[in-house]
Amino acid sequence: MILADTRWSGVHGIGRYASEVLPRLSVEWSALEVGGRPSQPQDFLRVRRAPRGASIYSPGYNGFIARIPQVVTIHDLIHLHPTTPRRSVYAAHYATVLRPLVRRNRLVLTVSETSKRVIEEWVNDDRVRVVNAGNGLSAAFRIHGPSEAAGPYFLYVGNLRAHKNLDVVLKALAQTDDCRLVVVMNDRDGAIRRAAEFGVAERVDVRSGLTDDALAALYRGAVATVFPSLVEGFGLPAAESIACGTPVIFWEGCESIAEISRGQGVSIADAHDDLEWARALSATLADRPQASEFAAEYSWDKTADLVSTTLRER
Repeated sequence: MILADTRWSGVHGIGRYASEVLPRLSVEWSALEVGGRPSQPQDFLRVRRAPRGASIYSPGYNGFIARIPQVVTIHDLIHLHPTTPRRSVYAAHYATVLRPLVRRNRLVLTVSETSKRVIEEWVNDDRVRVVNAGNGLSAAFRIHGPSEAAGPYFLYVGNLRAHKNLDVVLKALAQTDDCRLVVVMNDRDGAIRRAAEFGVAERVDVRSGLTDDALAALYRGAVATVFPSLVEGFGLPAAESIACGTPVIFWEGCESIAEISRGQGVSIADAHDDLEWARALSATLADRPQASEFAAEYSWDKTADLVSTTLRER
């Protein structure tokens, strides 16, 4: 009996992954009946015992104190990155709860080859199998379809967390003429305040609550998608953008985005150099790359099949 933690389901990040993968699983499962938010550090205390013969699958990074088989999904180790608030709390949880759980079960799922390598180094146990089940893309993200046509603009899809490094793009925008930045973000007020701090509020258009079709149209109409992150486990907006035929401008040290772009993006040598970012924006604006077909390797069906096979073997 597989008990799946459905509490992660949502529209962004792990929530999107859970919402797409769980309904596609080809193994029989039931919802794990537990309350609270799975992202809370004390969540591991919520399940101390489970029915005999049961195992637990989580599409997120949470596990439980119960001594039963558990398969968790560690999308990345961003919680351990120096830019993460309350990093010491996460570090303690990962060291005392999550790593022992992964070692005990000798199996963990992840979403990219970059995350797989980082997790293998972190878990530091050759007995643990790290399985890259990948990520998927909605059918909306394809090269052919409607596109936004409201003047030249760059696109940013993300949030204001420190590791996303959006400030460098706002600084660069202030040095780049004749273009706008469209920001897709739930925190509309926060994005507007941040843009005002750098004197570009009148050139930043914040959108939220978009459907996949509307977001795909924004990707297709953009000169490029900017992805200034310092670290990512995968970077779904980068894959979505390239699938829509729009290149990504990114920091070359962010390995997962380099993995996704595979030569179809514009890399920046210094993540924090706003002058270099400004030059890249201007160059891309002056010589806009032609859209090219992208052989998408990312499929929710494929990911769910890999997860199902892993659970079945476990």
